[in-house]
Amino acid sequence: MKKVFFKIAVCCSILTGAVSCNKFLDVVPDNIPTIENAFSDRYNAMKFLATCYWGIPKSAGWNENPAMLGAMELIFNRNHRTQGGMQFALGENSAVLAITNYWSSGGTMVRSLYAGMRDCNTFLENIDGVKDINQYEKARMKAEVKLIKAYLNFYLIQYYGPITPLRKNTPLTESTSGIRVYRETIDECFKYVLELIDEVIGSQALPLNIEGKSTELGRFSRPVAYFLKAKVLTYWASPLFNGNSDYSGFKNHEGVPFFNQQYDASRWDSAASACKAAIDVCRAAGHRMYVPADFRAVNSKPISDTTLLINTLRSAVTQRWNPEIIWANSSYPANWDYQITALARMEAGTSTPSGNTGILSVPLSTVELFYSNNGVPINEDVSYPYANRYNIRVGDAAHNLFIASGEKTASLNFDREMRFYSTFGFDRGRWYGNSFRPVEKTDDIPFPKNRFGEYSSVFNPGEYNATGYWPKKLVSMNTTWRDANSVTEESYPYPEMRFADLLLLCAEALNETKGAPDVEVYQYIDSVRARAGLKGVLESWSQYSNQPSKPLSKEGMRQIIQQERKIELAAEGVYMWDSNRWKTAMRERNRPIQGWNINGREAEEYYSVTTVYFQRFTYRDYFAPIPQTELIKNPLLIQNPGW
Repeated sequence: MKKVFFKIAVCCSILTGAVSCNKFLDVVPDNIPTIENAFSDRYNAMKFLATCYWGIPKSAGWNENPAMLGAMELIFNRNHRTQGGMQFALGENSAVLAITNYWSSGGTMVRSLYAGMRDCNTFLENIDGVKDINQYEKARMKAEVKLIKAYLNFYLIQYYGPITPLRKNTPLTESTSGIRVYRETIDECFKYVLELIDEVIGSQALPLNIEGKSTELGRFSRPVAYFLKAKVLTYWASPLFNGNSDYSGFKNHEGVPFFNQQYDASRWDSAASACKAAIDVCRAAGHRMYVPADFRAVNSKPISDTTLLINTLRSAVTQRWNPEIIWANSSYPANWDYQITALARMEAGTSTPSGNTGILSVPLSTVELFYSNNGVPINEDVSYPYANRYNIRVGDAAHNLFIASGEKTASLNFDREMRFYSTFGFDRGRWYGNSFRPVEKTDDIPFPKNRFGEYSSVFNPGEYNATGYWPKKLVSMNTTWRDANSVTEESYPYPEMRFADLLLLCAEALNETKGAPDVEVYQYIDSVRARAGLKGVLESWSQYSNQPSKPLSKEGMRQIIQQERKIELAAEGVYMWDSNRWKTAMRERNRPIQGWNINGREAEEYYSVTTVYFQRFTYRDYFAPIPQTELIKNPLLIQNPGW
């Protein structure tokens, strides 16, 4: 298995170089020797390129990635509510004490993305002067850095709305006048990002794929540029950024609304074209859905077809550099600290490998999104006992691959689609692949026991799962309990771009371009459903839903595509951005955050719905506040509404 990833450094030496360089970029000491050294030869230029990659935000971190906990799709228990990610989710953000501050350089948890842009500009200004790099390689490196710039700008737009794109580095003097710039309109910001991406695509400087070049894994390829363009255009076409009249009073220094006030339907046409182009390029590069045969190739142990599919669906996220991964962030992998929070204890032990073991919890609001085994929402399925979903049911032979036979669990955990069982671990639910005990037959597959006093429940003060559901899809199949008290971890580069995501973006964009959905729309969403073992949308809804005509209308299909994205990309930090751009957050993210009564000792007590938090979302929460310190430094900036 390939283990060498393209990273910021060969640790100490490169980190030292990056820190001194970034200090210059942010503070501006005497810079000439620093720049001369950084671009003196190919070796040092490659280090600086890695520094540019290092500026991309970390997704596999609850304090660094606002979308991991921000929509409360995942939560920590109350003992860990002071973590930055939970404070952000609970609405404790402010301009004075900005949480997950990607705007300014004074953040405590993350680094300013403007500092990252300054790195990129410095690279582009100096790379042509490096003499021992040929023109082909220089063109490739410049394309990578332009794409990093586009990525950083787009991230800021998602998070803050209108920004001040750093097109080039301005000379920094003792005066602050050089950094006094206005926020640009949202359309100007998107156009700049697309301009950068089009320059990269037009240059044809990026390789089609990185396959076989283990030392380059994690560098950008051509499909990354096409995927990013498709995503940016889809966002620009979405309600938050396209004719958003809620922000009609939010105006720039010239009195022009920051957000365009006229809905432009043609943006969906551009997004759909970009999505289809990205799919073509990705397929040419060998990207496709990760399927059971792929999992078989790396795991030859005899397992049932059902367990094989469950493990395949998990591994689409955690299997390193599988064909579904268009780009993964190897600078910030999903390591021990990240995975241990999602891992349940499988045996009775006397100690714990981490003070955070198993604390990452999935609320019922996320759990209930997943379809029944008929491939429709559980509240629509004509045969699903929705009204009795919280009742207790006993596992039997027919469900033994999912739930331990003879054990009590909630009816909610029965008869669900395969992604339910690949995504979640739960009390008495089978959990294949991370136990130290050999699995010879189904009855050997371990399962958590989470009622109070059992081995998966409260271990140390503050170390417990708050809802009774773990996001096991985030745990690599090769991360394993060595014994009841210790874990061997396999980190994986965090997948920022998956082929399934692109297919669903394409289905969404196409649906918005048509008066009613057609076969072109269905084919993309159905290919994602087929991998999960589900029938197509039309067949599933006509046979099993109490709303059989739902996929025949544009509005109904929009709801289906949105729910499909929430399921397929659950726990991957996508839902917050999606619900923001769809402008559904006001409806969806004002709710009680609930789980089981994890203090219950008996099944009847445990399976009682309990509220952990109350989630609140207002219009101001669509965008983060610009830190107050930045408004003081630059009085030309205008704060986001509500802050």
